[in-house]
Amino acid sequence: MAREIFETKRKALKINLNPEIYGTFAEIGAGQEVARNFFNAGAASGTIAKTMSAYDMAFSDAIYGEEEDGRYVSRTRLKKMLSHEFNLLTQRLHGDKYCNKKFFAFADTVTTLNFTKTNEPHGWIGLRFQHEVGGPTNDIIVHVRLLDSDNQLQQKVLGIIGVNLLFAAYYYTENVQTLIESLVDNLSVGSVEIDLVKLNGPLFENVSQRLINLYLIAKGFAKAAIFQPDGKAVQIKDYLYKKNIILLRTKYRQKSLPNFDLFNLAVEQFKKNTGATDNDTIVLIEVLMGNVLEDTHEITDEDLQEFASRADELCATGNNIIVSNFRRNNHLAEFISNFKPKNIGIATNVYNLKNIFNSDNYNKELYTNELLSYISGMFNKNVKLYAYPYLLKKENKIITTQNMPVSEEAKPLFEFLIKNGYIIDIENYDEKFVKTV
Repeated sequence: MAREIFETKRKALKINLNPEIYGTFAEIGAGQEVARNFFNAGAASGTIAKTMSAYDMAFSDAIYGEEEDGRYVSRTRLKKMLSHEFNLLTQRLHGDKYCNKKFFAFADTVTTLNFTKTNEPHGWIGLRFQHEVGGPTNDIIVHVRLLDSDNQLQQKVLGIIGVNLLFAAYYYTENVQTLIESLVDNLSVGSVEIDLVKLNGPLFENVSQRLINLYLIAKGFAKAAIFQPDGKAVQIKDYLYKKNIILLRTKYRQKSLPNFDLFNLAVEQFKKNTGATDNDTIVLIEVLMGNVLEDTHEITDEDLQEFASRADELCATGNNIIVSNFRRNNHLAEFISNFKPKNIGIATNVYNLKNIFNSDNYNKELYTNELLSYISGMFNKNVKLYAYPYLLKKENKIITTQNMPVSEEAKPLFEFLIKNGYIIDIENYDEKFVKTV
């Protein structure tokens, strides 16, 4: 049975009329858009203990403390806001009037589109709340990218998400997938991207953080999720920002572990070529979800569990894991380029390159345009492909970029990429590690 989606004003009013829900709104960076929805719905005095916006950095630092990295739109700032505001509620509100209240503290710290439209609008949104009167607290923390090209539209989106989050915390916690889906209720497709959700507290002790963030990709709310070797999800921009990044792509339901012998050679060659160090380099193993999304249109719980198991298996190798929906290398490269990396390396098999530069795999009339689109998206910003060879069994011959078959119409472009170092053969490999095709 389909879930009924309530209008934003109806959600806010239902919360306002619930005598048990009571708390604070602290919003920085996009106006008091969430609190505004509750005031406009009516009966807000039943829900709102306080609203505030410490826009000036001096005021913000005096209330919440300074940030060591100087970033105010950050998860650390959000957590300080939640902690401070919730503590004030419990310190100041006592007596019979509050003995039946389930307290909450809502906070957001956001940057919307500036006047010159030169920034990247995004924000951290969070809620600390009691599920039971007098009970322990639980946290829901969300990172969003605001995609509308108008500041006022972004503010409106933020206000709706805030209402959705508070409503979900009190009415949808029994089903985490419904909780996540409801965050975009009443929003236009393409207005927001949710690329990280963190749930903490006794209410969520049996919830898999991996499955939550994989579900974001499956529902189209996010394009990718990154898990550290310890299995914890991280916010992609914070993790990859201005780093050297090298990736190895693997397929869904690939039974074997990646060829680490050749990949490790690619990593070392990448560092040598770029001057990257261990401290400023992020090594990622990708698990591709995109082919399943395209083939089946709907990922099942079984698929999510399998993706999570694959991520667990690869995390156990001591690597960072990225699960994505990018079917093509150029789409992955364009996504990573958003985080201003120093250099990007993508390790691939020459066999995959052979397919790209073989016009027989494409519509002849469209091939040239498709190839140019692929190349322009792929190599636009400090991106290099590190290609390892394969063994052509029927000829017992190792194939590298030097003897790879290339269609005549693609040869000039392929030779340009090789000559200028955009596609690089992995060196000093041991033939026993080369895959047979």
